Amino acid sequence: MSVVANAIVLAEGVVNELPIPAFFFGLIAFVIFLASGLVMWSYRDVANRHAHKGEAFAKTHDLHGHGDRTGADH
Repeated sequence: MSVVANAIVLAEGVVNELPIPAFFFGLIAFVIFLASGLVMWSYRDVANRHAHKGEAFAKTHDLHGHGDRTGADH
């Protein structure tokens, strides 16, 4: 017998049981994905909620004497 044939014969008896049904692995992954999405969604529009702070920072931190910090005037 060849090595491959021996490996096939020996592998037939090996069964690795999962600790939970396979469906639940997908369900767990979906729940984790959903929770991550909810966390990301909670940070929506945070910059606009604090626009006054951004404007105050822009007025006091004028880099290199440029009026426009976006670089659009270069």
